[in-house]
Amino acid sequence: MDTIRYYDKNASEYYNLTLEMSMEETIEEFLKYIPADSAILDLGCGSGRDSLYFLEEGFDVTAIDGSKEMCELAEVEIGQDIVHHMMFEDLEFENVFDGVWACASLLHVKKTQIDDILDKISKSLVKDGVLYMSVKHGEFEGMRDGRYYADYRVSELRNIIKRHPELEIIDIYTKRRNKDDELSWVNAFIRKISEQ
Repeated sequence: MDTIRYYDKNASEYYNLTLEMSMEETIEEFLKYIPADSAILDLGCGSGRDSLYFLEEGFDVTAIDGSKEMCELAEVEIGQDIVHHMMFEDLEFENVFDGVWACASLLHVKKTQIDDILDKISKSLVKDGVLYMSVKHGEFEGMRDGRYYADYRVSELRNIIKRHPELEIIDIYTKRRNKDDELSWVNAFIRKISEQ
């Protein structure tokens, strides 16, 4: 996959670019829905920045990424053996996680595959577990800057979640990461309300 090759080739640059980005406000919103000291899956952990934050807050963290190079850098950053080189389609967890954190990672999943990946995420969550996902706002789908992207409008993402009756949207909104950012992100907090 071209996207994985991109991250393997540019791992150090991406690591340095994202390590200092603060996601604290969004993380705090996510953690409102997650019991203390529970299990979180960092889906597409990249630099390991958010996994480290969760660990420091006392959570049991499992981190995965499709890029072997990113996994190696994340493991050094985190300082613990919790990072696994794994593709999203290879997820096989069942009723393990109270939260799944998918920050700017599911945007690399083809729209034809998003339902299958959401099924796997749903299976990995315990009942009342919460998925956070962020994707770029828009309608674009295809290769951009050496990577595959699937952008979404809020209405499109709502319709996708409706196809999964075991999932319920808690909140969904668009937001810029900072006031100077031209790019808007769709942020969604989704609860597993029943078994599949």
